Amino acid sequence: MRTKKQMPMKLNVHFVFFCIFTLVCSSVSAQQRVLSIMDTTYVPVLPETPEFHNYNYVYKSRLDSITKTVPLSYNEHVQKYIDIYTERKDMMGKMLGISNYYFPIFEKALKSLNIPEEIKYLPIIESSMNPHAVSRVGATGLWQFMFTTAKGYGLNMDNFEDQRKDPIQASYAAAAYFKDAYQELGDWLLAIAAYNCGVGNVNRAIAKADSRDFWEIRRFLPLETRNYVPAFIAAVYVMNYSGNHQIKVQKSELVKNTDTIHVNHFVTIASLAEALNMEESALCELNPSYKRKIINGTELSPKRVILPKVSLADFSKLYAVLNESVMDVNKNIVLASNEDRRIKRKPSVESRPAFMYHKVIPGQNLSTIADKYHVEVQDLKVWNKLKNSTIVPGQKLKIYNNNTSTRHSSGSTSG
Repeated sequence: MRTKKQMPMKLNVHFVFFCIFTLVCSSVSAQQRVLSIMDTTYVPVLPETPEFHNYNYVYKSRLDSITKTVPLSYNEHVQKYIDIYTERKDMMGKMLGISNYYFPIFEKALKSLNIPEEIKYLPIIESSMNPHAVSRVGATGLWQFMFTTAKGYGLNMDNFEDQRKDPIQASYAAAAYFKDAYQELGDWLLAIAAYNCGVGNVNRAIAKADSRDFWEIRRFLPLETRNYVPAFIAAVYVMNYSGNHQIKVQKSELVKNTDTIHVNHFVTIASLAEALNMEESALCELNPSYKRKIINGTELSPKRVILPKVSLADFSKLYAVLNESVMDVNKNIVLASNEDRRIKRKPSVESRPAFMYHKVIPGQNLSTIADKYHVEVQDLKVWNKLKNSTIVPGQKLKIYNNNTSTRHSSGSTSG
């Protein structure tokens, strides 16, 4: 039986435990929220909000003021991403710094096909403007092209180069994609949605909603795409109004003033960097598409190299490197199948078969096998008629040699 003195003590104990429990739950909830927005490459997926309680007329007015061709709508979905990106001050500060180098490249490519300039902000949410970014499903580069889509828009992926990582080539390919998407869909927000999930998914959502308004068809789109367009609008807002949210520009190490040369033979990035008296890594950053740090130019297909502005003193050294014998560079190099046939490899004692078989061992996946044989994961899928990336120990995979890999994969229709 409880006495009058015992009751308050018991209640106090319960109250203390309740406070501790609430504090722990709050800490876990806060931690989960932080973790959910720490990924700076992918668009975070946020829960739907049934009611909009924090409508901000200032944000609405600012978006209206910077709207040009692409409608920059303001609603609860956009507001949630504005909240996220304004909290990511370090990330957005870096984006502001990097944009000084990349935006002129994007703008030139988009302008060539009359694509709205606002599309230049898309790589912020696609890749955090990192040319080496690779998504969970294999999309690669600043504009996050899948292998097959990249091939369809003229980008080359071979043993030496992945043009999905080339800021210039990939930007022109992205502009071409948007031209096609807009011609079919007739709306820029729908074209942006299609860039994320494909024109087919957007058309199916249009049919279900019986509308061509993105905000009307949004509920019928894949979850990631529902968030993709609001995130894009929020990124445009933050990049234009960073100063209003105490976001400071962080200086980029990328050299803004550059020259472009074309080389018609093989030359290493290391030799160019030495001639220019600069760090090899800095030159690689300007030329991120070359896998082996080798510029694989030929007379039939010269390759572009981006360099810092070259002084007259350095130009003589550069000239010497570019005109020296290429035999040492080509030695022990397996040429990609689309290179100039007049450059010959040292003949081997016996000819290599067109393909070989690899037996999968425990712990291997398609990525590790592709790296082992210097081929693409998509090549392995096409050669072995794989519908997905699942393989099992003991399975035998057909591997074509380097001279035939590009030719066999060029007709691929795998995603």
